[in-house]
Amino acid sequence: MSVGRTLKSYLFWTYERGSFHYDVMVTLILAFLFVTPHLWDYGDRPVPPRSSSEIGVQVTAKGFIYEIPAARVHADSSTPLQSALQQQIMPVSGPVAIDRWEPVKDAHGHLTTWRVWAHR
Repeated sequence: MSVGRTLKSYLFWTYERGSFHYDVMVTLILAFLFVTPHLWDYGDRPVPPRSSSEIGVQVTAKGFIYEIPAARVHADSSTPLQSALQQQIMPVSGPVAIDRWEPVKDAHGHLTTWRVWAHR
């Protein structure tokens, strides 16, 4: 059998299952799958853990529950709390209607996050 004909048979996968050439093809495929990640950088990286400055979002049947770090919410007399919370949620989920919110405090009673219930 000529080399060209053998390569053509490999390309079109014409060998019977269990034959020598079939086993060679399967071995080459498995070698490619298991060896190339060590030789080639595919650019995929694990997702780093969330930092404390990120907004957490939990999806429920009735809407969304957001956990916004207290340091990110800047409410004063000119900006009511609901508007300040809305400003933090808008970049994450777009326009939502806030149903209610509550402060979440640590063991010492310091405000850590705001828990906000909202829906579209």
